[in-house]
Amino acid sequence: MKLLYSYLKKHKKLLAFALVLAAINQCFSLCDSIITGQLINRFGKIHADSAMAYSWHVGDTLTEFMKSLMFFLALSIGAAMASRIAKNFQDYFTNIVIQRTGANMYTDGIKKALGLPYQDFEDQRSGETLGRLQKVKTDTEKFVNVAISLIFQSIVGIIFVFVYAMSIDPWLGPVYLATVPVVAIVSSFLGKKIKVVSKQILGETTALAGATTESLRNIELVKSLGLTEQEESRLNRTTLKILGLELKKVRFIRSLSFIQGTTVHLMRTILVFVLYTFVFRNKIQVGDLITLMFFSFFLFNPLQELGNAIATYNETKVSMDNFAKLMQAPSESVPHMPAKLGVLESLEFSGVSFKHQSANTHAVENISFSIRAGETVAFVGPSGSGKTTLVKLLVGLYRPNTGQVSYNGIHFEDININELRQQLGFVTQDPQLFSGTIRDNLRFVKPDASDEEIMDALSKAACHNLLRRAEKGIDTTIGEGGIKVSGGEKQRLSIARALLRNPHLLIFDEATSALDSITEEEITNTIRGISSNRDQITVLIAHRLSTIMHADRIIVLEQGKMIEQGRHEDLLQERGLYYAMWRQQIGERKAYV
Repeated sequence: MKLLYSYLKKHKKLLAFALVLAAINQCFSLCDSIITGQLINRFGKIHADSAMAYSWHVGDTLTEFMKSLMFFLALSIGAAMASRIAKNFQDYFTNIVIQRTGANMYTDGIKKALGLPYQDFEDQRSGETLGRLQKVKTDTEKFVNVAISLIFQSIVGIIFVFVYAMSIDPWLGPVYLATVPVVAIVSSFLGKKIKVVSKQILGETTALAGATTESLRNIELVKSLGLTEQEESRLNRTTLKILGLELKKVRFIRSLSFIQGTTVHLMRTILVFVLYTFVFRNKIQVGDLITLMFFSFFLFNPLQELGNAIATYNETKVSMDNFAKLMQAPSESVPHMPAKLGVLESLEFSGVSFKHQSANTHAVENISFSIRAGETVAFVGPSGSGKTTLVKLLVGLYRPNTGQVSYNGIHFEDININELRQQLGFVTQDPQLFSGTIRDNLRFVKPDASDEEIMDALSKAACHNLLRRAEKGIDTTIGEGGIKVSGGEKQRLSIARALLRNPHLLIFDEATSALDSITEEEITNTIRGISSNRDQITVLIAHRLSTIMHADRIIVLEQGKMIEQGRHEDLLQERGLYYAMWRQQIGERKAYV
């Protein structure tokens, strides 16, 4: 909870103001009971004294009574108004603190999550981090509200009642104060068990958020294979498990409320009987008895809610512990004094090896090559040969276990990786497009791009057919509610988006493997045209060899190792793995061409 306190400190002035208003609200609320008691004392004393009562004329008594009654009524209304005004401003400033604190934690959590190493995202379900952040925001808002409106105001009320009771009789303060620890001890009895259940609920809820996100993201597969009922059952099992835990928590809370309510009632009854003895011994007046009995409601009613406050605290603590783990997780390392990379002109791998955390063998091993600006290099090999891992090493998503990756002769660890990535254009096998217009999708990588730059990128990516169908040009919406785009058109848009940055390193990661042969040939021609400009380093990752024949150098991978490299014609003549793959894909007749 120290982390929560550090966030609240950022708004300490607003928080202090809210606490002052909460104190004013509570004190004026209690003053109303004092006013009632004083009114009873004043006129009760007059009527108790028979001699004075007979010496007054009825009219004088009525006049005096009405004047006093109006005076005390005005005091009561004034106290109620002051309490209500303070309450409204208290709620306003409390909500400002709550919303700002929640927003700060959420934005910091998102920033931290985006700064985590890529492997951390591979090790958890999509949606789990978002679920944690949403939960901590909700729980924090609830706890801060309870802390101010219930706990703090109860403390103020206890102090106020103690001081006022002491002013009437020195023994009354300790009598009131003695009841508070009894209720607090009973309230905390089941609180520890609630914390354990809350932790289990948070874990299961987070897992459910991740599982649901995956199901909705893969809805096409789920519906196409008729797995809707299966997914419903899978998610419902988790939901029922959460329901069982929630009911278990409810049972603990209800048990706590029962025990607590019984204890509070017992303490209040004992207190009232003690007050009766003070009246009997003429230590206090009847009006004081009424005031102190009203005080018992102000004092004990909030204490009855202490069980819910404890449950809220425990839930928030579990959420904050998870949030603290996220914030304390090591971020993607950035050098303290990064070397200036400048325009990327060369990259080099020297004896690079990498092994996944859960793997027994290396994904790539002892990889060495260098590429200069203007060159097109392709990496090919069977599935599982390490092609995708190599790309992730190249863009800094993975860090090599051994060996060195250098850019412009500068070691990878000595540069700011974002400086490299901002010079990067990336086209993947499954193009990721967003809801919005063509312009929005391209500007995702370059928000300040002009319309002329966008049209130029679309032209280079051969998006002419798509633009002819787009009624509003680049303002045409893609997808739901807009123009439907084919797989080839999505890929062309992805290429245009990559080209919009004028990248110095352009990577095509199996960019045509999911396309039909005609579209593949069209995209391949587009890639060849881009590569022929010799303006950047071009890296091709391919399974279909027909798409990389034009490369200046082809590197063949097998089981994570480089086994062949050269031009297309040279590798065919070597009759090694590349030749075998070519013959399998193209056919024996074309293998000799």
